[in-house]
Amino acid sequence: MIRPIVKDVFFLGQKSEPAAKQDLSVGQDLMDTLRANQEHCVGMAANMIGVKKRVIIVNMGILNVVMYNPVIVKKEMPYETEEGCLSLIGVRKTTRYQNIEVEYYDSAWKKHRQAYTGWTAQIIQHECDHLEGIII
Repeated sequence: MIRPIVKDVFFLGQKSEPAAKQDLSVGQDLMDTLRANQEHCVGMAANMIGVKKRVIIVNMGILNVVMYNPVIVKKEMPYETEEGCLSLIGVRKTTRYQNIEVEYYDSAWKKHRQAYTGWTAQIIQHECDHLEGIII
C-alpha cells in the first residue's frame, strides 16, 4: 500500500522499535511507497510512512532492498556531505562513511551481514539515522 510521507518532526525524532516477522507488511508498504516516489527518493525508513518499526528500504540501482532491524556494525573513511530528505525541505550537512558493514534480516527472516560502499552506504546510513530518531 502506498502510504503518505510523514513530515511531523516530533514523530520522526522518536526512536523506532524492533521489527518482528509480523511486520513484513511494513516492508511491502515501503516498497510500494518508494516506487511511487522513485523520481525524487532513493530510500525510506518505516517512520517516514508512519510506522515506528526498525525497517528500511534502499534503492541499489536495479533493485530495492528491504532491511529489517538493520545495524551498522562497521564504519570507515568519514567524509562530509549534504543530504536532502523526502520528509524535510532543503538539504543539510552531515558526516557519512565511505565503507560500512550492516547486519539485517531479509523478508524470509534470514540474517545477513553485508559490506556497502559509496552512494549505497550513504543511503543506508541516512535511513538508519531515521530509526534512531536522528533527522539530518
